[in-house]
Amino acid sequence: MVLPPERGAVDDVDYVVVHGYRRAYRMRGSGPPLLLLHGMACDSTTWFPVMDQLAEHFTVIAPDLLGHGESDKPNADYSLGGFANGMRDLLTILGIDKVTVAGHSFGGGVAMQFAYQFPERTERVVLVSSGGLGPEVTPLIRALTLPGVGLGMRLATLKPWRGGVAGTMRALSRVPAARDLDEVAAIYERLADPATTLAIRRLTRTVLDWDGQFVTMADRAYLTRLMPLLVVWGRNDRVIPVEHAQRLPLMENSHVHVFEDSGHFPHKDHPDEFARVVIDFCRIQAPAQYHRGKWRALLRRGDQAGLASVSLSDGRESPSAVS
Repeated sequence: MVLPPERGAVDDVDYVVVHGYRRAYRMRGSGPPLLLLHGMACDSTTWFPVMDQLAEHFTVIAPDLLGHGESDKPNADYSLGGFANGMRDLLTILGIDKVTVAGHSFGGGVAMQFAYQFPERTERVVLVSSGGLGPEVTPLIRALTLPGVGLGMRLATLKPWRGGVAGTMRALSRVPAARDLDEVAAIYERLADPATTLAIRRLTRTVLDWDGQFVTMADRAYLTRLMPLLVVWGRNDRVIPVEHAQRLPLMENSHVHVFEDSGHFPHKDHPDEFARVVIDFCRIQAPAQYHRGKWRALLRRGDQAGLASVSLSDGRESPSAVS
């Protein structure tokens, strides 16, 4: 097993070229495939605290999304649909047909979009402090959509004070209430790269503005009835409020787990328990089996459909669903 660099081992990053752009990814373990999608301005290293535990049960694929980490940062499509297509193409190149897809923050939005676009390739969905469940989001992220933010970021990340600002954030992160500042410091340093800043600005403008997130899963949340769903959050999340954890309809195949004493990165605050929650969820919940008739019936009825309106045995609408 390859250990993460912070434990003194050689990193296991690899690369493929998709549509002319280099994509970085890390792949470990064996077993059913588990796709891990990081958040905005992060990269696949955010999963290091849990990758080894998960790799004992799954084939873990953790890519750097386009515009992030060691992947290329072109002036290209940074929409949710574009990211979902990129993940489909990466998995196809790797010879992987179906996955459990887990996404953190913005990566949760990509995970939901992937499941929506490619239900036949999605076995389960795990959302971690996910975007896309409501408009509320921290003003720091909303500010990235304002005019002139590019110049502002260049000034804010100039070399003379960059180290001091990042160091102060990391020092403050030792206080439990400010634990997420460690990750914020890493994001701040990445935004010193103009190509990264451009990619993040393009990304944010596809899903939110100053009023908050305008692209959400709210209008398609009923589709989770046919997909095992795990929602994980930190009680003290100051980026996206924990109340969003209750925004999706909960069925027999879904579960919500809220970590106490945790912020926006519960997989880093409680790695052992996080890994156990994901492993147990995948063990208990059988993978979704795509059936065109079931999806057709659910799409016809939309969010007005009760559980009785779709027969999960044959995909036909029950008599009570006929208007």
